[in-house]
Amino acid sequence: MRRIPKTLFGQMLLVFFSGLLLVQLIGMWLMLDDRSRLNYKLLAEYAAQRTAGIASVLDHADAYERARLASSLSVPPTTLTMDVPWSRGPLDSSDGARAFAAAVEQGLARPLSVQVLSVEQISPEQLDFDAHGREFHRSGHGPRVGERKAPLFARTFLAQVRLHDGTVVTFHQMLPQIAQDVPYRMIALLLLLLLSVGLLSGWAVRRLTRPLAGFANAAAGLAQNLDQPPLMENGPLEVRRATQAFNAMQRDLRRYLATRSQALSGVSHDLRLPITRLRLRLEEVDSPSLRRKMEHDLSEMDDMIGHTLDFLRAGSDAETPVMLNLDALIDSVIEDMEDLGAHIERTGAVRQPLRLRANAMRRCIANLLDNARRYGGEGLIRVTVEDSATEIAIRIDDQGPGIAAADREQVFEPYVRLESSRARHTGGTGLGLAISKAVLESHGGRIELGDAPGGGLRVSLTLPRAG
Repeated sequence: MRRIPKTLFGQMLLVFFSGLLLVQLIGMWLMLDDRSRLNYKLLAEYAAQRTAGIASVLDHADAYERARLASSLSVPPTTLTMDVPWSRGPLDSSDGARAFAAAVEQGLARPLSVQVLSVEQISPEQLDFDAHGREFHRSGHGPRVGERKAPLFARTFLAQVRLHDGTVVTFHQMLPQIAQDVPYRMIALLLLLLLSVGLLSGWAVRRLTRPLAGFANAAAGLAQNLDQPPLMENGPLEVRRATQAFNAMQRDLRRYLATRSQALSGVSHDLRLPITRLRLRLEEVDSPSLRRKMEHDLSEMDDMIGHTLDFLRAGSDAETPVMLNLDALIDSVIEDMEDLGAHIERTGAVRQPLRLRANAMRRCIANLLDNARRYGGEGLIRVTVEDSATEIAIRIDDQGPGIAAADREQVFEPYVRLESSRARHTGGTGLGLAISKAVLESHGGRIELGDAPGGGLRVSLTLPRAG
């Protein structure tokens, strides 16, 4: 099963070619079988006509000339003798024997008695030739006529014809076996037909599946580039309808995201403006402790609004990708985290710039390092960068309590916080990992959680080099 093509083009071509090859082989076998049967029938009819002709000649000849004529006409594969009496034993009752006898009777100049005997009824000494066909001769009636090997003959008829004066002529007629020669011209013709139909089928299948391949590629790249050119609406009717639906969906998504970006801008302004007014009015509050508590609540509201807007913007393509030095971005984020008290050790580097959305990628890495700083305790945070020909891998290992394997998928959901290790006094809204995942997926990457060596949490980021 591993060798079966995985693509639609390969599977359809395999089905067409296999079916065509099977039909061609069956057709060639039927043609060869019909050809052999026809040749055998023609040879049998010719042998019956020759036997009838010889019998008619001997029937009209004088008695003293018959021996000389019989010796002259006894030429393989038709040999004859007049020394065997009329057989009274059982006759050959096969369909071939009856057909041969009927053909001989039909070819006689005048009606004569004809019967076909079984080969075992007459001994080779009576017929003056080896029953296996190794040689033909007439003992006491003349020289050896010739030699012939048995494999050239597969069907033997022993026929007797009684002439009008009672003389019995016994014919030993051997027909060639079915032809064993290879019909090269027929095989070449069938191969040419197979090749031409195969090429035509391949072209037709490719023409039908090429729009589907483009459709699949466009669907796979839609998440990374919503502004990609629309698909060409060609191919069969069903493919054209699917392409039209896909292009319409892409236009609707683009329109929806544009509307959402405008709404986000409006929400950001409308939500932060009341918060700003409340902060200005805090100056009129006389109690310092009450003022600090209200200021703290307003800061939390502002952070929640900011994180929510960041999450909603994370998967959008409003920011234009640029060729970015990822090493410099990582170093900049590490410096910010170290200013907040984190201890970070970094190894590895990125050889070449990548095409990324700078602000979104900075937010992604900053969220992950901030989580490692908050929940990793005072331990060392290790950042490892590995660059290969196809992708870039970034690993962030902390020395915190980690996350249980059963909860590693759940923490990527918005607003999910694990109370056992993510206490509220540490801050956060439960959107950090969700934002990082959305940013990475918008770049064609992925994020995974695992166990760090020696304990703690390992966050693995992967970015394709051809993003």
